[in-house]
Amino acid sequence: MSPPLPPTPPPPLPPSSRTANLGDRAFAHLRELILSREIPGGAEVPEGRLAERLNVSRTPMREALVRLVGEGLLERTSERSYRVRIVSAREFFECMQMRELLECHAIETAVPLVGDADLAELRRGLEALEDGEDDMQHWLYDNHFHSFFARVSGNATLAETITRMRVVARLFRISSSFHRKGEIDTEHRAVLDAVERRDAAAAKAAMLAHLRNLQDDARRAIAAEANPGGYFL
Repeated sequence: MSPPLPPTPPPPLPPSSRTANLGDRAFAHLRELILSREIPGGAEVPEGRLAERLNVSRTPMREALVRLVGEGLLERTSERSYRVRIVSAREFFECMQMRELLECHAIETAVPLVGDADLAELRRGLEALEDGEDDMQHWLYDNHFHSFFARVSGNATLAETITRMRVVARLFRISSSFHRKGEIDTEHRAVLDAVERRDAAAAKAAMLAHLRNLQDDARRAIAAEANPGGYFL
């Protein structure tokens, strides 16, 4: 049985969103609720009830839900109901293999192109995370970090594909307990160090190590679920 929506209703859209672009704002709001895990993997998302909770009409809500299906965050279960998609372990690891190929190429290409000011901004954002434990803030920085190098590579199709692969990875994490904020920050720092030195080979190697560490961590978490008495995070 699919988990229901959280018992605490999602907050309504802010007053500033009572405009003609309610569909866009509903989409952004729901996307954040899913990616922040406030609406968990496998949760049913009934169109009518969610429209009432967010205090919007059904038309912009339907537009938002259809867009979320297109982005791969939701799947349709009936004419007026949706569900947050659950990503299998197999799909996650296939996605990560693709990310290895794409993101290593992206950062190798981006190293000679990225500006010093942008690198300084990335560094400041990373250091600001050290005092915080907010999961969503870490993920938002992580998303910005990876998407940034994909965009700087200059290949729009590559950047779009990486974005979609990251959604798949995030959905897998939604229904899993593993997380490694400190390790991820350290790995991001190693990537940044290499890019600041303009060492494309080292940046590529650091990115590959980062992505493979994520996969190793997922394997340990999966093994822990199968054997609760053994390794756990």
